[in-house]
This record gives sequence, C-alpha cells and structure tokens, in this order.
Amino acid sequence: MGAYSGKNVVITGGSSGIGFGIAQLLADGGARVMITGRSQSTLDAACEQLGENTVAVRSDVAALPDLDALADRVEDEFGTLDGLFVNAGITRTMPFAATVETEYDELFAINVKGAFFTVQKLAPLLNAGAGVVLTTSVANVMGMAEAGVYSAGKAALRSMTRSLARELLAQGVRVNAVSPGPVDTGTLENTMTAAEAAQFKAERVAENPMRRFGTPAEIATAAAFLAFDATYTTGAELVVDGGATQL
Repeated sequence: MGAYSGKNVVITGGSSGIGFGIAQLLADGGARVMITGRSQSTLDAACEQLGENTVAVRSDVAALPDLDALADRVEDEFGTLDGLFVNAGITRTMPFAATVETEYDELFAINVKGAFFTVQKLAPLLNAGAGVVLTTSVANVMGMAEAGVYSAGKAALRSMTRSLARELLAQGVRVNAVSPGPVDTGTLENTMTAAEAAQFKAERVAENPMRRFGTPAEIATAAAFLAFDATYTTGAELVVDGGATQL
C-alpha cells in the first residue's frame, strides 16, 4: 500500500514540468492519476513513464467544451475525486511596450480563465475532504520586468484560491495554492533563446538564498501536502522558492 493508494486525482498540465512531477509522486504512491495536456505525443510519453495507474486525456483548459468532456471522462473513469491539481499554464516574457492583445488574452485565457473553469467543472465530483491545489508563482508578489501579464495572472490565481476556498467550504473541500520559485523544468528553453535562458537562470541562481533552482519533485511534495495532509488549511499559499521572497 502506497501513501496515496485509493486516491483519485486529476492534474491539468500533468504531462511535463511541475505537473509531471506531481503525477509521478502520486502514481508512485499508488494513486489513480489522470493527466491532461494539449500535446498528444507529450501525453503519451508521460503516460508510458508513469505506468498503468495513469490515464492521459488531451484537453485544453482554455476551451470550455474540453473541460466539459474532461468532467465526463473523470466521472466515467473514477466516479469521484480526492485531489485536483490545477497546474496547466503557460509562461510568456514580453516587454511592456511591445505587449499585444493576442498575447495578453492567451495568457489570461489559459492561466486564469482555464483555472477557474477547471475547478467549476470538476467541483461536483470532489469528495468531502478532497483538496484542490492551484499552481501560482512567486511572480505574483515580485515586480519582474517583461512579466507583467504573467505576474498579474498569477496574482489573480492567488486571489481566486481564497475565493474558491470560501465557495467550497460547504462541500468540505479545501482549496490552497503552491507558489514555486525558480524551477528547472525546461520551459525557459521553449520560450527564450539558449543565451537568454542561460542568462535568466544565472541571474535567478545568483539572487536565490539557496543558490540553486528547485526541482519539480520538491514542488510536488509541497502540492501533495496541501492536497492530502494539510487538513486544517484552506485558502493558503505555500511558497516553495528557496527563500527568494522571504529572506
């Protein structure tokens, strides 16, 4: 029997990065895990690594019909849920003066609207005692150049965590947030040139009290704690950043 045996969980954006780290921790601990993402090939590769306790569903959190279909699939596969990890999101860096409406709308559609409606659509399937964990970011309390839209979206998620925690109290569901600092997931290389990513990483390491990036496994441990062990905690944000915003 693993630590999470008998638990049914959904992780949006669970095929890579922090979401995959959460999925790996929970699947290894015996949970039945459903991961979502937009790339079928990435989902297939993740599912192969995670093993037989994992189901992969191609789904875009910004598309409400996809979320309706996801809710139907969850009900068919699991019946009910014990944990929901609202992790799907994208990162974009752009100069303030050069930001265009399409980029702004995409960030908010996925990172904010997608998170809100993911919880709304799946809330009826959450058992009493279930935990919801939203992935925010230390960017929600820091003034970061070229990350104004991303940071604003993550701040919206922090506020949403409190509101949803209040909304779901009567259902016996707790809602919290995990706030990662710099984590090496490979995402930077997908959104920057190699030189830009290397410079960004060096700057973050130099200013971090622990002088390193975190790992997806370290964020996963914190997220799982909030979902299953922090039974007297709701509406909170757990910062996992090597002390960057605290020291």
